[in-house]
Amino acid sequence: MFAERLDRVRTRMELDGVDVLLLSVGADLPYFAGYEAMPLERVTMLVVPRGDRATLVVPALEAPRVVERPEVFSIRPWSESQDPIAMIVSLMKGAAVAAVGDQMWAGFLVDLVERSPATTFRRAGPITGPIRAVKDAAEIERLRQAGAAVDRIAARLQSGEIPLIGRTEAEVSTDLGRQILDEGHDRVNFAIVAAGENAASPHHEAGDRVIEEGEAVLCDFGGTMIGADGVGYCSDITRCVWVGEHPERDFLEAYAVLHEAQAASVRAATVGTPAQDVDRAGREKIAAAGFGGYFIHRTGHGIGVEAHEDPYIVEGNETPLVAGNAFSIEPGIYVPGRWGMRLEDIVVVADDGPEPLNRVDHHLAVVTA
Repeated sequence: MFAERLDRVRTRMELDGVDVLLLSVGADLPYFAGYEAMPLERVTMLVVPRGDRATLVVPALEAPRVVERPEVFSIRPWSESQDPIAMIVSLMKGAAVAAVGDQMWAGFLVDLVERSPATTFRRAGPITGPIRAVKDAAEIERLRQAGAAVDRIAARLQSGEIPLIGRTEAEVSTDLGRQILDEGHDRVNFAIVAAGENAASPHHEAGDRVIEEGEAVLCDFGGTMIGADGVGYCSDITRCVWVGEHPERDFLEAYAVLHEAQAASVRAATVGTPAQDVDRAGREKIAAAGFGGYFIHRTGHGIGVEAHEDPYIVEGNETPLVAGNAFSIEPGIYVPGRWGMRLEDIVVVADDGPEPLNRVDHHLAVVTA
C-alpha cells in the first residue's frame, strides 16, 4: 500500500518538476509511510527523491516507534549530538526544486532554506492532496466504520439518552468525547456543543452555558480511528435537537429549508460534477428562502486521514468530482443573537451515485430531557 502511494506521488513529482519531497509533521507522513511524527522540536523528515529510495530521518530516541517498512523507506536515526538538517540536505542531493509538507514547522523550513540556498521550495499540497483525495475501497470502508460509530452516538442524542437540560455545554461535550472513544475511536478531534444563541457561532467552543428547556442545541463531533497500519481515518457529523415539547415555528421553518438544502447538495455529489455545483445546489435553496446571508461558510470539506482535506466543496472550486472523493455536506443557517443550525453528513462519490456515510435521522429531533 505505502509503496504504491509513493509510486503515485513520484509520478506527480515528475509532472510538476519536483526533485524531492520532504514530509514532516502532519497527515502526509502517516499516509505515505505509516508513521506519525511527534510534534516536537526534534525534526523528523521523510525524504522522497523522485528517482531514488525514500529515507526517514528520525530522532534516535523515537526510532523504536517506527514500524520498519524496508520496501518503502530506510531509517536514518540521528543522535542528540548530530545535525539532522545536514542529513536531510545531504539526502536532497542538490535538488533544484523541493516540495515540503504543508504543515511542516516554519523553523524546519527556515533551516532548510538557509542550508540549501540553491533549492526552490514549494508546497507539497498540490502533489499530495489530489492523491489523498481519491479514496480506495479499503479507505472508504474505514470511513464507513467511523461514520457508523458517530451515527450511534447521534442516535442516542436524538432519542434523549444523552441528558441535556440543566447540564452545561462543556459537560455534554465531555460526554460526547467519552462516547467517541467508547465507540472505537482512538482520538477525539472535536465535540462542539452550542445551545441557543451560541449555535449562531459555527465553531463555538463549549463552555459553562447551561442548556435550558425551549431552545435548540447544535452538536458537531468526530474523531479518528487508527488502524493496524498506523493510519487514522476521521468521522464528522452534525445534528441539532430541540429541547422541550414545542419547537418555535420560525426555527422549524428554517430547519425545513436546511433539511431540503442538505439533501439537494447530497444528490448533486455525482461523478463529473464540479465541486462548486454541490455548494450551489444547497445554497440556492437557502438563499431562495431568504436565509442566504446567514449561510456563512462553504458547504463542505474533504475528509480522510485529516478531518479537513481536499476536495473542498466551495464556490470557485471547478474541479470535477471523481469516484472515491469523500467530503462533508454541511449547510448551515446562523442568526446572530438567536440560534444556529447545521446538518452534516460525510458523503462518498461513487460511479452509481452519492453514498452518505451518516444515515441517522435528518429531521429535527425533539427531546424533553
